[in-house]
Amino acid sequence: MHIIHKSWGQELSRQLGLLETIYVDEAGNQHSSRRQKMHKLAIQPFDYVIAVDFKATCWENIAPPKWRESEIIEFPAILVNLKTGKIESEFHEYIMPIESPKLSAFCTELTGITQKTVDTGMPLQTALMMFQEWLRKELRARNLHLPKMSKDNKMGNCAFVTWSDWDFGVCLAKECQRKRLKKPQFFNQWIDLRALFREWYNYKPINFNDALQHVGLEFEGREHSGIDDAKNLAALACKMVNDGASLAITKDLTPFQLNMNFG
Repeated sequence: MHIIHKSWGQELSRQLGLLETIYVDEAGNQHSSRRQKMHKLAIQPFDYVIAVDFKATCWENIAPPKWRESEIIEFPAILVNLKTGKIESEFHEYIMPIESPKLSAFCTELTGITQKTVDTGMPLQTALMMFQEWLRKELRARNLHLPKMSKDNKMGNCAFVTWSDWDFGVCLAKECQRKRLKKPQFFNQWIDLRALFREWYNYKPINFNDALQHVGLEFEGREHSGIDDAKNLAALACKMVNDGASLAITKDLTPFQLNMNFG
């Protein structure tokens, strides 16, 4: 009879949060497997994730100068139950860019967001305040906690999920810094699903759609629409959990700090 011990590999856990399962046979020999596709063996700390995929101003084949940095123009967030795979709540707002108020034709064609849509959008600061209220309400309703928001549960049972570190680590961080906006601390920790995907499936997808196809999912909706991208990202997170992957924080901008001013 085999005894199965579960432990987090310290270095790997810190970087990718992947599960390491150690098998000990009757002779006392250990056999480790970093990637187990047996859902019952996986330690899954999160009950829910919030999938976020910002869309921002962009220009074709042109690197924007300092006065034309990317600005968020679509702010979607999808709260999904990892156990049921169901989307339980959505947040979705369009944002008015102020540094480069006129969208490029490339941006509109890529995202489907029109000039009229952003002209009637709200300032980013307002969207951040509305999102915080939405988030507080949804978390309280389900007794959910984000990482590092509680002394009693520093890991939390709900986390943000993005595709790469761009959304929170680059786009939001730089825009808040430029505009001197107070970025909520809960945006400092997230799961980069792309990093976990590469490790878990041992496959480097060309793009997000390629990742979906690799695991047998089809993109639903309009590609490069923020709200549709976020929904498909949530679906991919559920698929990975069902395949046995253990989700964990991959990026923490404030590793030695608790973020307890939110609840």
